[in-house]
Amino acid sequence: MPISSTAPFIPPHPQPRSPIVSLFRAVLQGEGNLLGLLPAEAYRMPIGPLGYSRRSIVVVNEPKLVREVLVDPQGIFPKSDLMVNALEPLIGDSIFVSSGPTWKRQRAMMDPALTLMRVNRAFASMEAGAAEYEETLHRQAQSGALFSLDLAMSHLTADIICRSVFSTSLATTVAHEVFDAFTFFERSVAQVEIRRLIMDRAWTKIPQTQAVLESCALIRRCLGDLLDSHLDAGQSFDDIASAVVAAHDVEGRAFTREELIDQLGVLFLAGHETSASALTWCFYLLATRPELVARIRAEVAEVCGDGPVTFEHTKRLVFTRNVFNETLRLYPPITFLPRVANEATRIGDYKVKRGALIMVAPWVLHRHRLYWKDPNVFDPDRFTAERKAELVQGAYIPFGIGPRICAGAAFATVEATLLIARLFRHFDFTVENPEAVRPAARLTTRPTRQVMCRVASAG
Repeated sequence: MPISSTAPFIPPHPQPRSPIVSLFRAVLQGEGNLLGLLPAEAYRMPIGPLGYSRRSIVVVNEPKLVREVLVDPQGIFPKSDLMVNALEPLIGDSIFVSSGPTWKRQRAMMDPALTLMRVNRAFASMEAGAAEYEETLHRQAQSGALFSLDLAMSHLTADIICRSVFSTSLATTVAHEVFDAFTFFERSVAQVEIRRLIMDRAWTKIPQTQAVLESCALIRRCLGDLLDSHLDAGQSFDDIASAVVAAHDVEGRAFTREELIDQLGVLFLAGHETSASALTWCFYLLATRPELVARIRAEVAEVCGDGPVTFEHTKRLVFTRNVFNETLRLYPPITFLPRVANEATRIGDYKVKRGALIMVAPWVLHRHRLYWKDPNVFDPDRFTAERKAELVQGAYIPFGIGPRICAGAAFATVEATLLIARLFRHFDFTVENPEAVRPAARLTTRPTRQVMCRVASAG
């Protein structure tokens, strides 16, 4: 049943715990949810310590200090060793985790491929993926069967990015294999990394379990099969995979096969898992708020008439886009952007030890009491032009900032605007037990359990 709309809508979020309870749940019970480690003070302080670890942890919230850390012109704050170690079995030393000269070389090689993610080029892939998924929804509406919203959004966004990267749709069996393997991977890694965060010192490396390595191997095998099929097609594709294969550095060196899988893995996984996370939350929120769906339908009717939703239309679907923006505020796909201080330094006036974990957390920043009015309320209208003065510059960073800002930000925003407009135009979604849905921070911000729902044709 839809949640009452008479009061401000406060979607699910964890209540901050005491440090003792957080330690007990994380270490002794193996809870794999990083949100449980955040005390109430984290949502109020500009910068300060997170004080229950063997290593120094500094939470940075003040926007100008966040910028100092993430822009990092001196290279003092590379990607955290926790993140690098967690992701290495899956995407190697790729552009997402590398630092310094390695990152600069990779980024220069990848730039031609990243230009192919421009939305006006990729929109046809989005339309094709949306149209195919609409057919699936028509069948599900007729059957009335329950389905996993998480899996559906993962399959949909994986199919769209697969069309953009490899010029082919993604088989359902492959999409399900990748979803299951990645879900297991991020749940398992989160449990290990929380214990490491609390109990280990900086730069302590712990090997992953055999089961985690097998899940990574399955995903890499799927990516390798897609790459091989692309190369064996004997055609000249003007797509992202072809650009990555053709890339050379200044010395004329191309990526090896394993490096190709590393880099394409980043584009494929980052290009769909983050979008799937955000869309799962967005569809869940809209399923519980019929008055927001009504506003979206009215806007789509006004902008698009009875015709299809075009690329030009997405620029004018302001409320629809703001629904997605507000979803990204409350449920940023990447919950934490951890860095490590590779030397003793200062962030503003705050002293930082060498090896300290520097925690920039979009989850915290987007709900910070100093920077947001009613921070836990879902309010898409806070992004309207009329209320622009309320927004604190630098307090909204769902795609990061600085040289490592997400290259697919525009892609993700247009993709989401199109999918929300098309799918809610024709369908009503109903979530089973919406009050039981709770967020968890792993590699992405996901519900603690799959969101089950039904769909019906909009009448």
